[in-house]
Amino acid sequence: MSIPNFKFLIENPPIPPFIKGGLGGIRGFTLLEVLVAIALLGIAITVVLQLFSANLRAVSASDDYVSAVIKAEAKMRELLDDDKLSEKSWSETTDDGYRIDVLIYDAMKDRTENLQVRLLEVNLIIHWIKDTKERSLTLKAMKVVEKKI
Repeated sequence: MSIPNFKFLIENPPIPPFIKGGLGGIRGFTLLEVLVAIALLGIAITVVLQLFSANLRAVSASDDYVSAVIKAEAKMRELLDDDKLSEKSWSETTDDGYRIDVLIYDAMKDRTENLQVRLLEVNLIIHWIKDTKERSLTLKAMKVVEKKI
């Protein structure tokens, strides 16, 4: 007896045109998809540019603070190196527009009353103007000096 030879022909069902991409297999993007992609790209570029701008402002502000700190530290070293430091206050303006206010006063008078030395506190405030805003930085130090009899 012979075995019958059956062949099953299974054909794939036809793909509807709207799944293929519109007009019979021609693939592309719709106008709405292109507009959404351009809008998202524009938003992303705007955010990146704002980040760069904020970073540049921060770098500029830090440069100002660094130069102010350098000037203030130099002035503070000059004051603390003075052996004849005494109580006084004054204000001065540098050539590059910084205003320096200095206040030197006796600190802890009651605790150093019976000692041969006294403790002076030095307050140095440096002011500068950047973009219509006045900025300032304060340095404080203390120095022990001999008591004048």
